[in-house]
Amino acid sequence: MASFLLRNILKFLLLLLATSVLVFVLVSISPLDPVQMNVDQAAYLTMSPEKKAQLAEYWGTNTPLWERYAHWFGDFLRGDLGTSLRFNAPVADVIALRFFNSLALMIVAWILSGVLGFALGIGAAVKRGGFVDRIIKGYCLILAATPAFWLGLVLLIIFSVTLGWFPVGFSVPIGVSSADLTPFDSLRHLILPAATLSVVGVANIALHTREKALDTRESEFFQFAEARGLSTWQAMRQHGLRNLLLPALTLQFAQVAELFGGSVLVEQVFSYPGLGSAAVTAGLGGDAALLAAIALISAALVFLGNLIANILYGVIDPRLRRGRHARAKKDRAGAEDAPS
Repeated sequence: MASFLLRNILKFLLLLLATSVLVFVLVSISPLDPVQMNVDQAAYLTMSPEKKAQLAEYWGTNTPLWERYAHWFGDFLRGDLGTSLRFNAPVADVIALRFFNSLALMIVAWILSGVLGFALGIGAAVKRGGFVDRIIKGYCLILAATPAFWLGLVLLIIFSVTLGWFPVGFSVPIGVSSADLTPFDSLRHLILPAATLSVVGVANIALHTREKALDTRESEFFQFAEARGLSTWQAMRQHGLRNLLLPALTLQFAQVAELFGGSVLVEQVFSYPGLGSAAVTAGLGGDAALLAAIALISAALVFLGNLIANILYGVIDPRLRRGRHARAKKDRAGAEDAPS
């Protein structure tokens, strides 16, 4: 376990380093001029050359890439994420205001997509070839081909504009301070964005689970369970769920990156103040420090999801633990038998 954790920590550090370098390179080669993108165009056209040079120095457009990255990396090692030039505030403060909004949105969407997709996949497999199976497959195929931002606009038109059941956007009611915010207000602003974002993973989980469940139904132990008098639902519940949980869990944790990518579009549609909308603002404004910090957080979330999945594998399926122990024992035996 110690070597497993050490190996994953080293991978994590290398991943963060590569992500930060990639972000700075992409921002530096972007054709967008940070000065022009963050200054009113009319004011920029009438600005003096001296003022333009002063703003260019402030934004660091004349500073070499390696120097900007070295300065940022040194501050990062000291625990300072830098200053967001776009928001004119420390990056840590900007992220602190938005991180929990995005985290709540992604957690709710992640749970909804996993539970709903797993249930639909099993239901379709149990009713294979029937009306329920065709409805679920058609529903999943439509979801897989539906852009998240388009679905968000449709939900806004129906449930916010037409019916008025949910607010049009934002994470708090207009005119209400954070101190006066109630859990019910937060939930009402979270439902539509979370429902839209959960669509990203429902189709994949459902269709994958359906195929695995059909393979399970054709296995000998499942047919033997049915021959003993168990119904298809009973046999699936007693003998199939454990075999289906591992591949569904693998796919669910692998979709953390897709959820974060989808949250960028969903937050823009619903004007939801999260990391996704901040990343769009930072990218369009050439704010490398803020964009790098958001990229590192997203990479850390993806890596953490994969790490949790690897740990849970052994808990769900003991055969994987025994396989690891057997390989380790075989390697030690080979090392002892090797000639000195």
